This record gives sequence, C-alpha cells and structure tokens, in this order.
Amino acid sequence: MIKILFIGDIIGEPGRKCVNFVLQNKLNKEDYDLIIANGENLAGGKGISKSVFEEILSFGVDIVTLGNHTYSRKEVLDIINHPQLVRPINYPEGNQGQGYCIVKTKKGVDVGIINILGRVFTIECLECPFKTTNAVLEQIRSKTKVIIVDIHAEATSEKNALGYYLDGKVSAVLGTHTHVPTNDAKILPEGTAYISDVGMCGPENSVIGLEVESVLKRFLLCIPQKFSVAKGSCQFNSVEVSIDENTGKSQYIKPIIFNNINIE
Repeated sequence: MIKILFIGDIIGEPGRKCVNFVLQNKLNKEDYDLIIANGENLAGGKGISKSVFEEILSFGVDIVTLGNHTYSRKEVLDIINHPQLVRPINYPEGNQGQGYCIVKTKKGVDVGIINILGRVFTIECLECPFKTTNAVLEQIRSKTKVIIVDIHAEATSEKNALGYYLDGKVSAVLGTHTHVPTNDAKILPEGTAYISDVGMCGPENSVIGLEVESVLKRFLLCIPQKFSVAKGSCQFNSVEVSIDENTGKSQYIKPIIFNNINIE
C-alpha cells in the first residue's frame, strides 16, 4: 500500500504559511509516500511564480498542479516546464508544460498525476476533459496503475461525471477550484477514490480566501473590485488516499482538515 496526501488550493502567503505549519507540526511528512498540492493560487491568490513554487517544494510538497489561473502571471513561463509542475492537460496543443507526469515515491513506486480543467462555467475553448484524459491513460497505465487525477472545475456535476467515467481506470479523481470542501469523499464501485472538492488552504474568515468586504461590494454593486487575500486564522483542507500499488485501486479516502491555524 502507498499513502498519498493531496492538499487543496493554496491561497497566497497565508495559505503557504498554513501548509508549512501543518506539515511541520500537525502531520508527519514521512507517513506519506507522495504529497501533491494544487498551487494555481500560490502567488497573491492568483497564479504562480518561481519563488512561491520553490517555497512550497521546500515544505515537502512533491508535485504541484495548476488550473484556470495557470497563465495569470507571466512569471509562470520561468517554471512551466519544471518536472514537478503539472498544468491542465486539455489546454490547446502548442502550450508549454506537461499535462501529466510520472514520479517515483519514496518506496520506488511509479505514480501518474494528471491535471485537467473542466469546461462548464470556466474556459469553453478547452479540449474535452473526458476524451483528453482518456487518450493518455493507456500510455500511463503501461508504466503504472497508480494514477491521481486533479479535476479543476466549477461544476460539481462535471466532476462527478468524470469520476464515474474514470472509475476503475485511475486510482483517484480529486476535485479542486471551488475552495469549499465537499462532504462526498468515497470509493466508487470500481475502486476509484473520489471527492468533488478537496477545499483550500487559506484564511477562514473570507470568501474563498479573499477579503469579505471587496467581494460583497462586487456582488452588491455589480462593478469590478480589487480583490486581496484575507488575513487572520487559516484552515487546511486535504485528503489522504491509500492505494494498492499492484491493482491501482484505492482502499480508502479520508479528509484531513485543520481549522483555526494562527500563522501570524
């Protein structure tokens, strides 16, 4: 058996500090064969840069996945081809970077990680997330049966459908993007672990990590506002997945959540 920790969307500096605190004080990193985190909001709550990417790796994260904010900062081009960074696989052909990777755990077990973007309410010009993911599975499964999919999407229905579409073909389908953890972690009929959204790591008293006042003004006045990452105590949302490396089937999935983390 191998045990994987998947950390939900990390929001700006508070989120980074929160992850570091938890990995140093609340969880034993050595208990996990692989640690994956969604990092599309690492830099100022939107996008990623080389400095924050390297910072999160220094905390013990092995692989960083992205999402719809992959190209929100031009600095991403400095790291887009890094072997520990995975951007959505269904961006149009010609984009730099990798849509999946295969890495070895501490035990020497190969693990495939796929990052995929949903199309409902996000970026409609993307390639089909279902067909694009399925197209690379044979190539990945020729090397390993342990495959983790980060489905970065808005619509729960799209995530749920992809989970059943990939059931038995991958080890886990883990949702990111909405920043709100869902209460539907389960093992699907053919052995794939699933959750609609892992949640986020960032300020608790916020609207998905952002200052409440500016978000309220956006909704109330219907005019653009400058959003900033909120401050104060943080929450840490993640899931732990145990997988049989011989079959690629998951044995269990359980949320690992910490609240009221003071990182000031």
